[in-house]
Amino acid sequence: MSNEQLQNYIKELVPEVVFEENTQYLVAVVPTEKIYAITENLKKNASTAFDYMLSLTGVDYPDSYAVVYHLESTKHNHLIVLKAKMDKQNPKIDSVCKVWPAAELQEREVFDFFGVHFNNHPDLRRLFMDEEWQGYPLRKDYKDEINIVEL
Repeated sequence: MSNEQLQNYIKELVPEVVFEENTQYLVAVVPTEKIYAITENLKKNASTAFDYMLSLTGVDYPDSYAVVYHLESTKHNHLIVLKAKMDKQNPKIDSVCKVWPAAELQEREVFDFFGVHFNNHPDLRRLFMDEEWQGYPLRKDYKDEINIVEL
């Protein structure tokens, strides 16, 4: 499947998808509420077979947060990036742990550093920061003086 065919396939699945210009791989901005359905479909469909999640990361844009998924089909040698942007007031998205179990720790990391809540995550709690830590240190508006610990 060429990038153009993959783009058309995704457009059929999610008509409101927006594709970004990129010379290396296909980048699709998908609605947050559709992330689970599209990732599950891209993995299970034999013609796409995105069987490997390279990474799942968080991004703090000026007007939104985003979760970015880098996916690979080892069978078809395809790469794709999915971006799901969400409101800064209530950042939440469905977990993809059932699609790729490796997402569990990466979603916890994004939760820990950006405060994005992953619906239906099996164990959503801080991964690196102490449970009592206040705030999310990779947010651009984070102020670290509230977490100074006296020795």
